[in-house]
Amino acid sequence: MPETDIKKGFKKAREITRKFAKTFYLASLFLPQEKKYASYAIYAICRLSDETVDDPGARGEEGLRALEARINGAYSGSGSNEELLEAFRLVAGKYAIPKEYFSLLIEGMRMDLSVRRYADYPSLDKYCYRAAGVVGLIMLKIFGYDDSRAEGYAVKMGNAMQITNILRDIKEDLGRGRIYLPQDEMRRFGVHALPPSGEAEEKGFCEFMRFQVARCRELYREAAKGIKLISCPACRFVALCMYKLYAGILDEIEKNSYRVFKGRAYVANARKAHIIFNIILKREYL
Repeated sequence: MPETDIKKGFKKAREITRKFAKTFYLASLFLPQEKKYASYAIYAICRLSDETVDDPGARGEEGLRALEARINGAYSGSGSNEELLEAFRLVAGKYAIPKEYFSLLIEGMRMDLSVRRYADYPSLDKYCYRAAGVVGLIMLKIFGYDDSRAEGYAVKMGNAMQITNILRDIKEDLGRGRIYLPQDEMRRFGVHALPPSGEAEEKGFCEFMRFQVARCRELYREAAKGIKLISCPACRFVALCMYKLYAGILDEIEKNSYRVFKGRAYVANARKAHIIFNIILKREYL
C-alpha cells in the first residue's frame, strides 16, 4: 500500500480517537509522535470491537467474526487494502504486540453478546481483563518497559478504568439490557432494582456504590505502582494523566451522591487542565 494511503489510515485513527476517546486524546498529545499515532491505530481497532456489540444495527457474532478475520489478515500480511488496517498492521509488527491480546479483546466483546449479568466480582474481573486489561498490556508494548512486573500493573490499570466506565455508565448499559455489577454484592447491600426506587433501596444503592468506588480506587492505587516501570518518561507522564483523569470520574460520582441515573459523571475541562498542570508541576513521572 502506498505510504500516502497508510498516512490516511493513521489520520483516520486519530479522528476516531479524538471523537470517541476525548480524555485519552487529550493525554496522548504529550506522547512522542510515533507512539502517539501508534496509540491511535490501536484505539481505532478497539473502538471497532465496541461498536460491533454496542450498535443496535450491528450483526453481533457475525460482525465479531468479520473483525477477527480482518485482524488475523493484518497479522498474516494477507489483509485487505483498508488504510486503517494497514496502519494497525504496521503498529502491531513494530511493537511486537501478540495477536493473542486482540483475540482476548474480541472474546471480551463476545461476552457482551451473551452475558447480561455477572454473578460475582471474580466473574466481572474476568470480563474486565478481556475487555480492558489486555488493552493495558497492548499500550504497555507501545510505551515500552524492561521489568516484567509492569505487565501485571498494566492489567490492573486497564481493569480499573473499565470498572470506572461501568460505574459511570450504569444507566446507559441498563438501556442495553446489561448490568455489569456483581449480583451477589447488590443483594448484600439490599439493591433489588435498577434504577433504585424507594428510600430504603436508595440508601442501599448509595452504600453499594460507595463500596464499588472504594474498591476501584484501591485498584488504581495498586496499578499506579507500575507507572515508574515504563521506560519512556513522556509515556509515564501520559499513563499518570490517564490514571488521575479517570480516577477523577470516581470523584464526580461521589460528588453527585452516587446518583448515576440522574446524569453522567464527567471531569470538566477546567479540572482536567488543573490535574495535568499539577502533574507537570510536581514532576511525579520523572
